[in-house]
Amino acid sequence: MKTISLTKAAVAAALLSFSAMTATADTFENKSNDVLAVAKHQGNFTTFAKAIEAAGLQDALTAQGPMTIFAPTDAAFAKLPAADLEALMLPENKDKLVKILTHHVVAGKALETEDLKRTRGVTSVSGDDLKVELVRGRVRVDGARVTGDYDAANGTIVAVDTVLLPN
Repeated sequence: MKTISLTKAAVAAALLSFSAMTATADTFENKSNDVLAVAKHQGNFTTFAKAIEAAGLQDALTAQGPMTIFAPTDAAFAKLPAADLEALMLPENKDKLVKILTHHVVAGKALETEDLKRTRGVTSVSGDDLKVELVRGRVRVDGARVTGDYDAANGTIVAVDTVLLPN
């Protein structure tokens, strides 16, 4: 009887330690697969990633989601005048940069392109409404064309071809 109880206890202890290792691995895996990490890994969001760091918003994009990030590609940022973009990255313009970047984030939803086809609008973290429309079969968000989406552990990155500027 004691042998069976000890065996059960040993099996339970083994299962608990395995569960703890799995939970640690999941946490680590998810941490390296958040929306910011995925954006950096894709290679076409380097300016966006630099802007996130300049604004001090890294923790917000590595937090638990879900969230949708309408991430402008490097080509989208290239459409802005270089002097304006450079000025936005300066510490004295951090508040303005935060306002622009939070205009690109929708909290509480991980929306992919197919989801966006069935909606008319979403509200960004900055409190602004973003108009979603289907134009000739292509999704647009506030006039910016959606060029793809990428899943992350805490949400979705939706690539857009234009920087979304709040009113």
